[in-house]
Amino acid sequence: MVPTEGGPATGPTVLRMLLGAQLRRLREAVGVTREGAGWEIRASESKISRMELGRVGFKERDVADLLSLYGVTDIEEREALLKLAQDANSPGWWHRYGDVLPSWFQSYLGLEAAAALIRSYEVQFVPGLLQTPEYARAVVLLGHRGAGADEIGRRVGLRMQRQELLRRPQPPQLWAVVDEAALRRPIGGPEVMRGQFAALIEATRSPHVRLQIIPFDAGGHAAAGGAFTILRFGDQDLPDIVYIEQLTSAIYLDKREDLDYYAAAMERLCVEAEPPERTPELLARLRDEILPR
Repeated sequence: MVPTEGGPATGPTVLRMLLGAQLRRLREAVGVTREGAGWEIRASESKISRMELGRVGFKERDVADLLSLYGVTDIEEREALLKLAQDANSPGWWHRYGDVLPSWFQSYLGLEAAAALIRSYEVQFVPGLLQTPEYARAVVLLGHRGAGADEIGRRVGLRMQRQELLRRPQPPQLWAVVDEAALRRPIGGPEVMRGQFAALIEATRSPHVRLQIIPFDAGGHAAAGGAFTILRFGDQDLPDIVYIEQLTSAIYLDKREDLDYYAAAMERLCVEAEPPERTPELLARLRDEILPR
């Protein structure tokens, strides 16, 4: 079966993953090793592995040679897969922010844009997809104090552009668990925080956003190690991915044992957090306590 485009949510990152998964199935079906496939296209075994995981771009000539090696002779199937290789090499919308966007984060943007479910735990900041422009600007300034106004504006613009996925006709489900500490941290000053609290309360009214808060009195919890995000995709051929951001890089996990560990941690977080229906009340109470008029 040739994977097809998944509508407006499909971007080049996921197209690479879909094509890579299809190439892996074709290779395994005829018993060709990764080393043998690499020899056919003058590449290493590790290059084939990266291609099959969708972590590198595809040369159409390499895809054509691999299809021949795997015995794919049907003209329509070959053309569909070669077209997929072309589309997978197209730049995403974030390409125009390349001057302020580290390469390790570009992969995440592609995955986020194509996810059907985004589950995140945040301990320091409000989730990026729910930040107001003013809050986002204050967060950006924390890490880029020496940057000029234009650069700061572009970094904030990039974050706001990310949020457009929540306004698509078929948006992903966002399920965020936020530590109370993130809400008490005075980012940007009182007026910025008031605006952010108002935006979070408004977000809870959206049918595709679920927001939970872990209060201080919950004590220690399952994700004491730090923030993380789990991305799930609509195509069954694509595995979940755990994303862990660091100061100058990021970790992407897709091994089954890692996914199971983080999924279990996320489930425990959701149980330990206050239920979603209480979130608007808790946000209003925290706002009034932290930011009295």
